[in-house]
This record gives sequence, structure tokens and C-alpha cells, in this order.
Amino acid sequence: MAALLGVVAGSGHAADAGSAAFDPKDFSGTWDRYSRDPRAPNNIPVSTRIPDPPLKPQFVEAWKIERKKYADATAAGEPIATGYTHCQPDGMPAMMMAMFPMEVLQTKTQTTIIQEAYNQVRRIYLNDTLPPIDDAEPGFWGHSVGHWEGNDFVVETIGIKPYVQYMNTPHSANMRIYERMRRIDADHFEDEVTVTDPEYLTGPWKWTWVYQRRPNYKMFEYVCEDNREYADPETGAARLRIDK
Repeated sequence: MAALLGVVAGSGHAADAGSAAFDPKDFSGTWDRYSRDPRAPNNIPVSTRIPDPPLKPQFVEAWKIERKKYADATAAGEPIATGYTHCQPDGMPAMMMAMFPMEVLQTKTQTTIIQEAYNQVRRIYLNDTLPPIDDAEPGFWGHSVGHWEGNDFVVETIGIKPYVQYMNTPHSANMRIYERMRRIDADHFEDEVTVTDPEYLTGPWKWTWVYQRRPNYKMFEYVCEDNREYADPETGAARLRIDK
């Protein structure tokens, strides 16, 4: 988020001089992930490359083997079945990568983020308290609370199902996802993501996603009812059902 003609708080990104006036605490609207047009230089940052997770040494080799297995299978034309094969949503934090457009709705007590892909709905409760880890029923989007630090919307999330993994990265029940969302200008905002997990990671895992406004976009219904893929019971590869 940013002051109108100033620098985004804590980010070092200046707002465009031509940006219209905007409320830095207003994220409402429809957005998708920003991709800079190289023919139109500007000072809007782009999403950062997702680094490899800082896994503890005892987990690194297994993670590399798993990633290579998926890559090799895809290259060979035999992709391994994933959650998408089973019509499962991304969950957190992957739903925030905005593979499809997402809509943000705000009230005084709650910010709701709706991802068009799989009709994913995430509810962030303002100035609330997270439940203890042992009481946090695991889900795809977990339990999220948020508060304002100046013009930064700071969110903490816990309670993600163990098989809901980003980049095939294992995690424990103690994984926490921290986000710092801020407006860049009238048409862009960024989400700085930090994942911590004392059981699997040696330190914070960080990256940033940047979004652009889609003012005339209307969200579509996305229901995975006609998915023709299934997992081969013997090989685990994704297969396509052929109707006769």
C-alpha cells in the first residue's frame, strides 16, 4: 500500500505519477497476477521468482527426488496425477498465486478473497485471535486473522491440511503463513509471503506476488464436475477418460 505520491511503505516502490487517487486500505475489486509488458516500462514491480524451500538437510534429497519425478513424468508425456486430477482446490498459499482472477471483498470485520479457480473462498477475520494449533481444524485455506500496520494489511494463517502442499513441499501442523499486503497504486497491489515451519524449514521461505486490477471482469462459476481425468490405480499417472 502506498501514499498517493509517495513511496510504498516499507517496499521502496514509488507509485506512478499518473495514478488516480485511491484508498491505500481498499483492496476491493477483481485482480489477477501482474505481468509487465516489456514494451511499456514502468516502476511497478513484478512477482518474484519462487525460491526453493529452505528445507532442513534431512528432507532436501526426498524433495528433490519428488520434484524430479514429477518433471520427468511430465516430460515423458505421462504426468503424475495431482490434486487437480481429483478436482481438489489449490489451498494456501497456492490460491494466492492468482492462476485465475480473484475477487476481494471487504467489511469492517472481515476480508474475503474468492479465487475463480475451483471457487475457492478464503476468509480473513480482522483483529481476531487464531485458535491454538491443536484446536485448528486443518483445511485447504486454514484459519486466517489480519490487522493493519499503517497501510499494510498483515495476515497470519495456520491449519493447512498436510497434503495441501506448495511446490511439493512437506509441512507440519506448526506451519505458519504470514502475508503483508500493500497497495502499490490505484491498479496494483502486492502480497509479500513468508512461510515458517520449525519442523521442516531452516528459516523463512519468502516471495512476493504482484496483482493488477481487472475493473470490468466478472467472476465466473468454476465447478470441477466434468473433469475427465483420473489417476491410474497402478502407476498414479493422470489419465483421460474417453467416452465411447
